[in-house]
Amino acid sequence: MKPILMIDFGSTNTKVTAVDLDEQKVLGTAASYTTVQTDVNDGLNNALKLLSEKIGDLEYEHRYACSSAAGGLKMISCGLVPELTAEAARQASLGAGAKVMKVYSYQMTEDDAEEIQQLKPDIFLLTGGTDGGNKENIIENAKILAQIPLDFPIIIAGNRTAARTCEKILTEAGKNVKVCENVMPKFNQLNIGPAQDVIREVFLDRIIKAKGLSKASQLISGIMMPTPAAVLAAMELLSKGTENQPGWGELVAVDVGGATTDIYSMTEGLPERTNTVLKGLPEPYAKRTVEGDIGMRYSANGIVEAGGLANVCRLSGLSEDRVCELMELITTHTDTMPTTEELRNLDFALASLAIKTGVTRHAGTLEKVYTPLGEAYAQTGKDLSRVDKVVITGGSLIHVDTVDKIAAHALYDMKEPGSLKPQRFEVLVDKQYILSAMGLLSQYEPDIALNIMKKELKSYGIAE
Repeated sequence: MKPILMIDFGSTNTKVTAVDLDEQKVLGTAASYTTVQTDVNDGLNNALKLLSEKIGDLEYEHRYACSSAAGGLKMISCGLVPELTAEAARQASLGAGAKVMKVYSYQMTEDDAEEIQQLKPDIFLLTGGTDGGNKENIIENAKILAQIPLDFPIIIAGNRTAARTCEKILTEAGKNVKVCENVMPKFNQLNIGPAQDVIREVFLDRIIKAKGLSKASQLISGIMMPTPAAVLAAMELLSKGTENQPGWGELVAVDVGGATTDIYSMTEGLPERTNTVLKGLPEPYAKRTVEGDIGMRYSANGIVEAGGLANVCRLSGLSEDRVCELMELITTHTDTMPTTEELRNLDFALASLAIKTGVTRHAGTLEKVYTPLGEAYAQTGKDLSRVDKVVITGGSLIHVDTVDKIAAHALYDMKEPGSLKPQRFEVLVDKQYILSAMGLLSQYEPDIALNIMKKELKSYGIAE
């Protein structure tokens, strides 16, 4: 036996997963409340105790960790044009595992500076202009950032001809600055990898300490990445495979949490129709979006607002008055578990609408346009219509019997004819909540991580 341990310091729970590399299998998992307010070692030790009760005391060769504790990695970014460099900055931030609090376009104002001071980001991503293009905008924004009396790292990933000027302005103001390659060196050309690498580097160097996770340093071999970045790495591995074995091809993953709903897609998503053109930026093969307004507890009201109270009532079978009463309960007491039939029915409705809303926002759209050559279509975002596998994860979904019915709400809906959501897919469930652990393991043993995922992700049939 060659056991290793993966740890996920979540905002609510610290989850531990033990894996035997020799047998290429999961030995066991456990979770305990994340005690970030006091000492994260307490929550970690509680989880390890529960794990030991299941599988016995083991001597782990390595312990690796990821984290989204205390709200995750909060980022603000800015660019020049909303559809171009600002969107490129947003994609770089999300792909690195961050929670994007705000994206600014064009030149920032004093009011924006005050808003940034109130939001207190962990990292700021400063972009704008293609290489050799507009440089006045990013320089002026650097001057605005220099005036903000907060100590957060600033990553410069814009016009290379202005980068050093921005660095000088910010460094002289006492800011912690990192410079990397432009997220959009040429018009409509994405280059988000270097910025993502620097975001993760800053996360390791600084954010871990700010969240108090350095207290656990004596117990682990290293904290590798933000939890969403680990899940993204797992999904990309599952999709593409390794040099030694194939992956599962194009797929979508949905993680419905208490505060957010994260959607991941692994596909080029290029237009399928012959008379369709792509509008806006091309999107990365491995894409992540975060819906910060929809979650099962902290953001449950956002689900009702997005999906409609009438739909919550229809799906749950509850009256409007009863839904409102239960919503007050679960948003006030966010640790409320679905222990009654009414709460289970409400959770079914909320999870279904969270998936419907999240996947709809993540998927691309198609609109009819008229050209001199006749009728055509313009596609914005990714075409997910041919994706045939959807992976479901998240504490609110993996322990329920109706997960297939909930997942079906990710399907294309004729009431939204312009949406490019999947039309038919196999439902696969992460029953042991191992995706973040496999993302960590993929950094060292990708073939083993892929084998484990293929064995652990359980099929719940076809949604169509």
